[in-house]
Amino acid sequence: MVAATSEGAPARNPWSIFADRKPEGAEAHETMIIQRIKRKLFGTLPRIKRYHPRQLTAPQRKLEVVSAWKGLELIIEDLIDRYGVGRERCIEFGVEFGFSAVAFSSFFKEVVGVDTFTVDIHTRNKQDHYEATKTRLAPYSNIRLVRSDYRDFIKQDHGRFDFAHVDIVHNYKETFECGLWCAKNADMVVFHDTESFLEVRRAVRDIARATGYRALNYPLHHGLGILINPRLAER
Repeated sequence: MVAATSEGAPARNPWSIFADRKPEGAEAHETMIIQRIKRKLFGTLPRIKRYHPRQLTAPQRKLEVVSAWKGLELIIEDLIDRYGVGRERCIEFGVEFGFSAVAFSSFFKEVVGVDTFTVDIHTRNKQDHYEATKTRLAPYSNIRLVRSDYRDFIKQDHGRFDFAHVDIVHNYKETFECGLWCAKNADMVVFHDTESFLEVRRAVRDIARATGYRALNYPLHHGLGILINPRLAER
């Protein structure tokens, strides 16, 4: 997960600072210019239909750490209720400091968090933070941390999950491989940083094509790609 604490800020696309601004008046013009620059520098983002939440709901639990995920916790219950996602099991690949894991723990009976808890190329935090994160999440009894590379984890059978979150290193190959496993083992899969990283967005699109899952994108807070099992009917 690309997140940060006071020890260090994440390395991310410089244009993503505009992602959370509401495009009104002068800001709309500024946003249009930024989008043109992004297309020239990074190529055109794959088109994915925008997700419009009907309601924003704060989870009962919230971890007070700085996180690039902040704001996205407000749409999780809307996604769950809108598509009738079960509330038993959630799996997260990319826990980092635990902000999203704690948010998910408000909605699911069990949250499994898989992470190496070491550095990747898209974060500035260079420290092993497993013990710190484990201590931070200790009060939340329904969160179980697994210290593992996703590639080792997915070799085993872990049963089926209702919901999955992918926020690992933001390269195409890794995101596609992890996300495809999630789509085969969960009814809904979300991917952070679809606005900040072209490779993540492409992976979401291609997994949707490979599995028949419906793809949506929520563009705020660096972007959240959403894949939905076609068996789930919108309510």
